[in-house]
Amino acid sequence: MFVEVNKLSKSYPKAGGWFRKEKLEILNEIQFSIRKGECLGLIGESGSGKSTLSRIILGLDKPSKGNVKIEGLPVSRWSKCNKGKMSVVFQDYTTSVNPQFTVRNIISEPLIILGDTKELDDHITTLLYKVGLPLAMLDKYPHELSGGQLQRVCIARAISTNPELVVLDEAISSLDVSVQAQILELLLSLQQEMNMTYLFVTHDLQAVANLCDRVLFLYHGEIVEELDSFKLFDAKNEYAKRLLDSVMPFHT
Repeated sequence: MFVEVNKLSKSYPKAGGWFRKEKLEILNEIQFSIRKGECLGLIGESGSGKSTLSRIILGLDKPSKGNVKIEGLPVSRWSKCNKGKMSVVFQDYTTSVNPQFTVRNIISEPLIILGDTKELDDHITTLLYKVGLPLAMLDKYPHELSGGQLQRVCIARAISTNPELVVLDEAISSLDVSVQAQILELLLSLQQEMNMTYLFVTHDLQAVANLCDRVLFLYHGEIVEELDSFKLFDAKNEYAKRLLDSVMPFHT
């Protein structure tokens, strides 16, 4: 397996509970794997632990117990050995870019950090083409772009280093419905073209069904159901069935 999450737990001290050492359990014994080249959907309500889990996988937070391994290595070690090969697209595209940067600066930032500046202008032009933006956008600032355009810029930045793993953390939830469909189509075509592995974190079941190969249902910090995306209606867990019924209530 490409990514392995092994009995992962995460807790924080409860507010006001320092003296009694009370803990707030966010994740409890999470275990799953991601195959190379697949898109795994992680779906759950707000507060279910999705963002905490994605941060741990990205190496931005540490688990209380358990571990994450990529190609058999601890995530921190894999990241150091494979710089630029893990990337992320966040929900809030407005705060994930520097407002004083142009589109050119935003996309080139990770490449410059990695020292990969050979034929930089050609690379940026190719990336703009990949995400469906015109060259006229290069010298524009974030406030001059629509939400969909700015999220495309964020996607271009995320794929600029040819990553092997991309975490999409609620990457479409702040966009209009019509724009969401366009971004999903873009993400799917990029994955197929570049053979990337996706972890698609969301609360949107329809988006998961359209993009993902498999789906994990996260409820109160636990994985309660795992299904292939074409077998969603085989769900046995009550939470997963309620979620399915709320979106597609007329299945038989």
